[in-house]
Amino acid sequence: MILAIDVGNTNIVLGTIENGEIDNIVRIHTDPRLTGTEYALTLKQIAEFYGFDMRKMEGAIISSVVPPVTESLKLAVERTLGKKPLIVGPGMKTGMNVRIDDPSTVAADLIVSSVAAITYYGSPVIVIDMGTATTMVVIDKEGCYKGGAIVPGLKLSYASLASGTSLLPDISIIPPKKVVATNTVDCMRSGAVYGTAALIDGMVDRMEEELGYKCAVVATGGLAQSVVPHCRHEVQFDGDLILKGLWTLYQKNTRKK
Repeated sequence: MILAIDVGNTNIVLGTIENGEIDNIVRIHTDPRLTGTEYALTLKQIAEFYGFDMRKMEGAIISSVVPPVTESLKLAVERTLGKKPLIVGPGMKTGMNVRIDDPSTVAADLIVSSVAAITYYGSPVIVIDMGTATTMVVIDKEGCYKGGAIVPGLKLSYASLASGTSLLPDISIIPPKKVVATNTVDCMRSGAVYGTAALIDGMVDRMEEELGYKCAVVATGGLAQSVVPHCRHEVQFDGDLILKGLWTLYQKNTRKK
């Protein structure tokens, strides 16, 4: 069994994985102010709640887009597991060529989700992650990381809209009954859900046109479930994509030759 940790700007997702089976998924708030000791105490509490022994784990792997939290969690894992975790980053074996201007600038979560998409869905594939930002990554038919696009995340966009206007409220991101809505809240929800679905459809069309061939499309992230059903393209939702990618990378980098 290993501990897989994905650190995002808003939440940290932790999961235990044994023989590829994901279990004990926990989400906690990302807090750069916490020390390694404080995160270690959190890990210990999680282990006690779910009834497993951290010291008996084979190892751990961390993907992070928040550097201060990476260091704190690295220390926390070392204290609770007694082992150094693998950190997703330059030098890690991925089995995937990254063909962009500067490969070292690709965020860890994009590498992880791309590796998972290739492993579980094949290539070519477009990978969509709807978190604090909405990212779209293209993996070409040769299995190479080609590049992509970044859009402000849904919650971020609508929180900014509400804070920057006098009459528009904060909203929950749920689909209204009609695209042509008849009240302010539903108008905002229509734009959030159906507008984002249309954006995804349009971007997939443009990406496939640029590539010259069709791609599988897979989406993950907290808000994807609200949007994906309303896309006109066939989009596969996979809420465990990042954890699957962390398991794959752990195996690639610890497997004995």
